[in-house]
Amino acid sequence: MFEFAGKVAVITGAGSGFGRAFAHKGAALGMKLVLADVNAEQLTQTVDALREAGAEAIGMPTDVSSAAQVEALAQAALAAFGKVHLLFNNAGVGTGGFLWESSANDWSWVFGVNVMGVAHGVRVFAPIMLAQNEPAHIVNTASVAGLLAPPAMGIYNASKHAVVALTETLYHDLKLAQAGTGGEVGCSLLCPAFVPTGIADAERARPDELRNASRPTRSQIAAAKQLQRAVQSGKLNADDVADIAFEAIAARRFYIITHPGIMATVKLRHEDIEQLREPSDPMSLKPEVKNAE
Repeated sequence: MFEFAGKVAVITGAGSGFGRAFAHKGAALGMKLVLADVNAEQLTQTVDALREAGAEAIGMPTDVSSAAQVEALAQAALAAFGKVHLLFNNAGVGTGGFLWESSANDWSWVFGVNVMGVAHGVRVFAPIMLAQNEPAHIVNTASVAGLLAPPAMGIYNASKHAVVALTETLYHDLKLAQAGTGGEVGCSLLCPAFVPTGIADAERARPDELRNASRPTRSQIAAAKQLQRAVQSGKLNADDVADIAFEAIAARRFYIITHPGIMATVKLRHEDIEQLREPSDPMSLKPEVKNAE
């Protein structure tokens, strides 16, 4: 079992959504918190609320797509608390629409945050954790979009599939690196479905240099509306996901699937591959499967 009290957690995307919920859950369990977000105002609000409740917390404005800023985040964590025991590579953004209508800026922005943000976190923090010789854990936030491939979500799907592959490989690499040592550093892959968070409003965080000059296409407008509806219809909230995630971390469980009803759709995808069928549209399945999201 992974123990939380007195340990240090670093959480990216902590200004809202899952990140904020992870921070509050960690504080309730007695953790010391190092919180990061690209939105300095939201980050300050989260840190202030936690401190008012008695938590030890610091905030570090961070663009996780920047290697230098993630390295600075690690140094800030070590300067404040000396060690890092739990890392949530959680920051994420998304954009939709037909693949061929997605701009180079769209690809750079989403992959910079969703993929390189996770990669920088692993690259910077894993060596720190391994050198500590203490129990430690990395949680990478992917999505059911990393297990499926819904239409009009191509860039987001691709980025989350990359996080799935990265994290499964991280699991094996940590096992190899710690062979014969007891393997105190572990990892988990978090794959939530639709939950009311700020992911549907991610454009607010897009850097000016990566904004599109052209107006959104019809497919992009439709995809944005569908995402808004799906997110707001989620049956679980961010606090629910935090409870599920921390329970899984305590048990050192690798796959964290917050909406088990989606597994029927995942199984169908695997069967399509195994039987060499054309891919099924996960959004066209019977309502009870779709509603599991």
